[in-house]
Amino acid sequence: MFLDYVPGDYVINPKCEDWGIGQIQSIINNKATINFQNVGKQVVNLDNINLEKIKNKRKWIKKNRRGN
Repeated sequence: MFLDYVPGDYVINPKCEDWGIGQIQSIINNKATINFQNVGKQVVNLDNINLEKIKNKRKWIKKNRRGN
């Protein structure tokens, strides 16, 4: 399986959007340590969760604040 994530990438977990934006800290054996803005550090198994990569963090925040 090819992973399209590297440390430093910003992501969201579509199953837990209330966690907010996370920044990948490390990836070892398909497990990523991610620091999410609302829940802190989480370790997720990339075999079970399809993270959504955020290409432009500022644009994503602006778009998603409109509904609040």
